Amino acid sequence: MSKEKATQYQYLSATGPVEFNFTNDYMFRAALQQSKEALHGLVCSVLSLNPEDVSKIKLLNPIRIGEALSDKELRMDILVLMNDNTTIDLEMQVKNYNDWPERSLSYLCREFDDLEHGENYSDVGYAYQVGFLDFTLFEDHPEFVGRYQMRNVKDNYTYTDKFNIVVVELNHTDLATVDDINSGIDNWVRLFKAKTWEDVIMIAKADTELESAAESMYLSNSDWLIRKQCREREDYRKYEEGLKRRIKESDEKVSQLTSENSQLTSEVSNLTSENSLLRVLLKEHGIDPDEAISNATEESGAQ
Repeated sequence: MSKEKATQYQYLSATGPVEFNFTNDYMFRAALQQSKEALHGLVCSVLSLNPEDVSKIKLLNPIRIGEALSDKELRMDILVLMNDNTTIDLEMQVKNYNDWPERSLSYLCREFDDLEHGENYSDVGYAYQVGFLDFTLFEDHPEFVGRYQMRNVKDNYTYTDKFNIVVVELNHTDLATVDDINSGIDNWVRLFKAKTWEDVIMIAKADTELESAAESMYLSNSDWLIRKQCREREDYRKYEEGLKRRIKESDEKVSQLTSENSQLTSEVSNLTSENSLLRVLLKEHGIDPDEAISNATEESGAQ
């Protein structure tokens, strides 16, 4: 990169904390939508492609940057068509809802089934669902970048290479392989999670696509409308977390009361059994139980 080009980037003069980085899904969507160079670089990195292999990138689901979101836009994924034959769905997911395998499959199936009526099945294009997760997907199998396809369970023979899921765990750059590092995906993840502009400047030095992404993030953070949408996404997430916390507390209270009720029910059952046994014993000794209880009550009152 030339010195002249470097001076064009405004983020290079930024200092202090980054208000909204790429882990905010609206910032992820807005910044990458506005930088085709950055989007191109990210796709090449996550799919381990040479830049010259990607001749065309088309965004299929653009949003009006800064405008309020409609219900159908609450999912902030980026859907792109690469080289006219490959659909790639990119999504940032910070919260673990314990359903990512099922969700990612559902997303992928929607993109894979794109044939028009009358077309041959063999003409179906390649499809990728790429999830950037800020949590460990499988606790017994932590991994930085996981790549999944349909394969034979006996000998690992590939059924098809057109149906693909990629999982990038943002909290596991320490597990990056040589291939991951060579593809540069570790630098993208560091940029996504950078909390200060000083860190952004340092990370983005790696290549021009990272610089473009950093500049787009800086300009997006400078846009009041975009910041407003990012803040609303954060507020929604906090509201959702609050609801879940209250539901959890309510469930725990119900469980506690149920346990207490079960204990009381058991005590009542034991007392009832004991009462029945005592009545039987009184009758065996020729004593009327009800009369005995009445006499005992009168004596207690007299005292």
